[in-house]
Amino acid sequence: MKVPVEVEGEGFTPEENKNENVNEKNQEPLEPTVDDEDEMSEQDMVEAAKRAGEAAAEEDLKAEADRAREETGELLEKLAQAEEAVDAAKEEAANATERLARLQADWDNYRKRTAAERIAERERAAERLVIDLLPILDDMERASEHAVANNADDENLMQFAAGVDAVHDKMLGVLAKEGVAPIDPVGEAFDPLVHQAVGRVEDDTQYEETVAQVYQKGYSMGDKVIRNAMVTVTYGGPKRPDPEAEE
Repeated sequence: MKVPVEVEGEGFTPEENKNENVNEKNQEPLEPTVDDEDEMSEQDMVEAAKRAGEAAAEEDLKAEADRAREETGELLEKLAQAEEAVDAAKEEAANATERLARLQADWDNYRKRTAAERIAERERAAERLVIDLLPILDDMERASEHAVANNADDENLMQFAAGVDAVHDKMLGVLAKEGVAPIDPVGEAFDPLVHQAVGRVEDDTQYEETVAQVYQKGYSMGDKVIRNAMVTVTYGGPKRPDPEAEE
């Protein structure tokens, strides 16, 4: 049993007196002071504030990343729509170009066809006019030939016949400008594509199927025969040699 000893104070046990003496000798408190507790609280508050700031920053970054991903998705969707629109526009432009090319080709064909038709119609009209004029030329030729054959001593009639010949030649000159040329094949080989045989004449001095006489001249217009010559053809003579054999 311990008996408290009163040394330099009442009510202290020897252990308490010993602690007090140690405190006075070292001058260091065994328990933390109020200032130390306040300092640690501030550090804790700073750490807590840092952690709170970091957590808030992390939340902000996460929210920003989510918004960025969302905006990226929207932009990608818009880009896909724009690409589809561009592809559709390209296809429409290609179709329009193809239609334009077809229309241009149709127009060119129509223009060429109508131009060819106009030329052909003009040629047909000129051909009909020339064919209508040919009997007049025939009458002039027959009148001149008759006058020369039967009234060669009539000077006035010969002058008239010369005037008819002059008109005849002038008409031929006008028709020649349109590509009209007479077909007068006396002495030439008979060609059924150009000549029309109206009689046969025996003549052993000529090759067979030689044009002996022309009853009516034929006429060509360009490369086309618009009237065949009416002729008589010889027979009884030697065969005409092949042109290729002669060459």
